[in-house]
Amino acid sequence: MNMSRGRADDAVRRREKVTKAIHLAQQAGGDLSVAAVARQAGVDRSYLYRHRDLLELIHQTQCGPAAGSAGTISRASLQADLANAHERNRRLQARSQLLERRLSELMGDQAWRDSGLGAPTDIETLQRRIVELEQQNAVLAGQIEDRDRDLTAARAANRELMLRLNAR
Repeated sequence: MNMSRGRADDAVRRREKVTKAIHLAQQAGGDLSVAAVARQAGVDRSYLYRHRDLLELIHQTQCGPAAGSAGTISRASLQADLANAHERNRRLQARSQLLERRLSELMGDQAWRDSGLGAPTDIETLQRRIVELEQQNAVLAGQIEDRDRDLTAARAANRELMLRLNAR
């Protein structure tokens, strides 16, 4: 029983040392980090991490107003600011990626046009010219067919005349 009572008393003394170190650091406006409080109280940092209530007290004191200051910054407001900063960062990253993609596309299009391999910029004019040439091609193909028929008729007439001449 004596040992367990001694452990319990030691635990109470440690807790009192930690809370006293936190309050002294707050009043002095000194460093309120976990390491500084553990060093001041003479305990290991793992002790503070195992006792979540003491760790929370450190965090609350860090976020609370310093001794003699008029500011009232709460931990919740700091967390909200952090969340807002993370969201803004995410939006800026997405926007940056979009702009990088668009710039890459534009630079690729420009390089394609500059190389001479890309499609000319005035597609409509070229399409009209293609239609004109196709129509001209159809007209010329019709003329060739007419001349072929004329030539075939002329050859037939020539054969007939030669047969008559040879028959005499």
